[in-house]
Amino acid sequence: MIYTDQLQRKIELLKVPKRIISLVPSQTELLVALGLNEIIVGVTKFCIHPNTIRKEKTIVGGTKRINYEKVRRLNPDIILCNKEENTKEMVENLQKEYPVHVSDIFSITDALEMIRQYGEIFKKEKEAGQLISKITLEQASFIKSIENIPNKKRVVYFIWKDPWIAVGNNTFINHMLQLNNFENVFHHKTRYPEVSPEEISSLKKLDLILLSSEPFPFSEKHILEIEKINNNAEIVLVDGEYFSWYGSRLVEAFSYFKTLHR
Repeated sequence: MIYTDQLQRKIELLKVPKRIISLVPSQTELLVALGLNEIIVGVTKFCIHPNTIRKEKTIVGGTKRINYEKVRRLNPDIILCNKEENTKEMVENLQKEYPVHVSDIFSITDALEMIRQYGEIFKKEKEAGQLISKITLEQASFIKSIENIPNKKRVVYFIWKDPWIAVGNNTFINHMLQLNNFENVFHHKTRYPEVSPEEISSLKKLDLILLSSEPFPFSEKHILEIEKINNNAEIVLVDGEYFSWYGSRLVEAFSYFKTLHR
């Protein structure tokens, strides 16, 4: 069978894959949700959901660097990657030896398409369809719950410090901010712009500063730190997985967003 991934690459599979290596944490969690845990053989050190996965599977490296010999010993039928999470070099090297599916996610629509593709490839169409329906219903319920909010809140969303790195446009996180009826102050900047303390200090018309739990583990002490730079906005610690994980985590994301708005 010939399949097409989200980069429009053709993938030829002679049989339904029975040995999967996943190099993307949110996609690993999705595989488990689809009932594929038994055929996952390799994951990254960042694959933390479910919390037993790293004890049960072989860790082949991180999302940017992997041990190719470990991959070869696992003899995978397919390797699952993502354009943003993994490097182009990694994909090019792996595809010389194995079928490699690459996801490319900028929106909920993209995420649902990835789920559909996994359902087709792994013959889990029913499970994928149920998951897609659940996410779609949760999203509709959330949008209805915030439709009467009169004004958009102006926000900045930080994912790193030293240097401070914010979220710009052309990212899945920015899409999720838009769904929350938030106006991203840095929407005019591409991807993940580095922002100087002086630039943060100069932000005046700002409602919220959101500090993500990942990839940098922001905590209470960082609230005090950024207050010294800019005290013109409310500073909130947020669960980054609900803003950036685009697999089955989306089922819970919209309930989290409802709580966040309350």
